[in-house]
Amino acid sequence: MARLLTPLKRVPRTVLLAASALFGSGPCALAQIDAQANSVLPLHEARARAVAGNPGLAMLRERYQALTHIAPQVSSLPDPVVSLNAMNLPWDNFDLNQEPMTQIQIGISQVFPFPGKRSLNEEIAVFEAEAAAYSVEEMRLNLAMNVAQTWWDIFYLDRAVETVHNNQAVFRQLVEVANARYRVGEGLQQDVLQAQLELSKLLDTELQLQGIRQQRAIRLNVLMGAAPDTPVALPADMPPSAGVVAPAAALYRRAEAVRPLLQGEQASIEASASRLALAEKSYYPDFKLGVAYGNREHDPQGQSRQDFVSVMLSVNIPLYAGTRQSQSVQQHRRELSRSRYSLIDQKNLVFSSIASASSDYRQASEQMRLYDTGIVPQSRQAVASMLAGYRVNQVDFLSLARSQSTLFNAELLYWKAFAEAHQSIARLTAAVGEDNIYE
Repeated sequence: MARLLTPLKRVPRTVLLAASALFGSGPCALAQIDAQANSVLPLHEARARAVAGNPGLAMLRERYQALTHIAPQVSSLPDPVVSLNAMNLPWDNFDLNQEPMTQIQIGISQVFPFPGKRSLNEEIAVFEAEAAAYSVEEMRLNLAMNVAQTWWDIFYLDRAVETVHNNQAVFRQLVEVANARYRVGEGLQQDVLQAQLELSKLLDTELQLQGIRQQRAIRLNVLMGAAPDTPVALPADMPPSAGVVAPAAALYRRAEAVRPLLQGEQASIEASASRLALAEKSYYPDFKLGVAYGNREHDPQGQSRQDFVSVMLSVNIPLYAGTRQSQSVQQHRRELSRSRYSLIDQKNLVFSSIASASSDYRQASEQMRLYDTGIVPQSRQAVASMLAGYRVNQVDFLSLARSQSTLFNAELLYWKAFAEAHQSIARLTAAVGEDNIYE
């Protein structure tokens, strides 16, 4: 796949210099552009701020941390039970030494789940925590993608506003030229009016672009966890291309190995398998072992009585296995099957996302090449030719204005394709699950 094309030379300076050469000096947008160089926000810093400050991602991190504390709990034995009993008290007077079987008893009992149940509960908790960890990483990828998409939207809008400024400067010069020609009787008043109309249209376009940029800046601030009205200024230099994007088939294999979404689905399958094994273990009883010591008082004649020691063992009986244990096994078997189908479904969606992003990247790259090497240079040549013809009354002003508008639209479409190519890279990175998507 072709390497990302080198962007056009900075349109603000080149076009303004060209306009100055044709009409005279007037780089009115340069001071505003240079003022934006302070406190710029590179893409990598925007991503880092989002990862550090996004509350949604922080929420998922806390959920994962909470789940890591479950495994030690479920793998431990239940708490032992200490009991204190008054046994065989006479109802009429509650005398402790009247009856020989009366005793004050203290005991302790402990439930022991059937062997294997505690380890299966621990496995379930571990796999659920692992799936939660993958969900954190998955959200990080999506957050980085959304930040990159919005960042490149703002980048395109900045370039579009600069292009509008350049064309405003050109049409201001055209207004002056048309006025000068009209004053000496070589031009028409309609040329002046047409130039003023085109300038007004550009002013309206600038207002619309600035409004859209403000909305994108608010979105970027929200993603980064910053105040919505925080100023956002992007750097003027383009991020360098990282290389040639790998073929889709190679990216499929990488996604299968590293995409957190798929890894999380696999962890969910493992958790479902452990739940099924635990449900099958529910046919086997748990044990309760207890020991108690009974203290007896002296008899009415003052003779001592022997104290008692009691040992107890009890088990639960799966008497209703047909409606409880068997149904639980069937339920968890279905849930395991559902988890496996979910992995297949998610894998298909991941492959589809990779294919779509790869296709969009190729299309945007080809459009960039077409505008960079063909349409934009040809449009500039056409403007220069039209201008030369207009000066000697061989070309009417309307044709010159249309030619300049064609150049304006071509420059906008170039920057749009440039931004879309990088947005496709961001989508491809998120779809694969890692930054290394290059050959």
